[in-house]
Amino acid sequence: MDEREPARGTQGRGEVMSAVRVLLVDDQPLLRTGFRLILEAESDIAVVGEAGDGAAAVELTRSLLPDVVLMDIRMPGTNGIEATRRIVRDGAASHDPRVLILTTFDLDEYVIEAVRAGASGFLLKDSPPEDLVQAIRIVAAGDAIVAPSVTRRLLDKFATRLPSVQESAPPPGLDTLTDREREVLTHVARGLSNAEIAAELVVSETTVKTHVGNVLAKLGLRDRVQAVVYAYETGLSRPGQN
Repeated sequence: MDEREPARGTQGRGEVMSAVRVLLVDDQPLLRTGFRLILEAESDIAVVGEAGDGAAAVELTRSLLPDVVLMDIRMPGTNGIEATRRIVRDGAASHDPRVLILTTFDLDEYVIEAVRAGASGFLLKDSPPEDLVQAIRIVAAGDAIVAPSVTRRLLDKFATRLPSVQESAPPPGLDTLTDREREVLTHVARGLSNAEIAAELVVSETTVKTHVGNVLAKLGLRDRVQAVVYAYETGLSRPGQN
């Protein structure tokens, strides 16, 4: 089904609440049907289309304008990583779809590649239905559902696959950060929460939140997970570093 569906649900006194528009991407029709049944039971989620491969997912994202693309990572032809890269690259201020990766194994090298490509998180295919629904809502709101600590564990395992860093050349964008922002980024890369960073630096949690927001804005990053990847790619953080 590729047609657009109307928004559903209400909020407040007669105020219409737009449903989260979801595109399902998986090469197994039965899995897509299962996901559709789960999601269509929710009043604030609308499945607007389905795709069986990455190339179709990119085209349907352009035409259907989903808020969230639920993306299988391993598919014949254009896989979920390449499709994610194209979707994120095509994103604009008026339509910036979020990609939620579906995978079978959490410690999978394909997962970190998908996160580097711009995915906002990943979810195991055998996760409970309520986790799937909640993940879509979180991603649609602009947050990531992969904890930075999990991202770091993945990066530690697959760090040798990341691009090498030239010690003589300053990492791109890093020189735009203040010393404090750079320090905060280092702590984010360790997988620490705002509260934990605040305790480490002896500042308020609000101050840390402001610093994190500045870091993301200056470096053009979508979320904290992307910040962890950036820290590893630039050599600011290294495997096994505490």
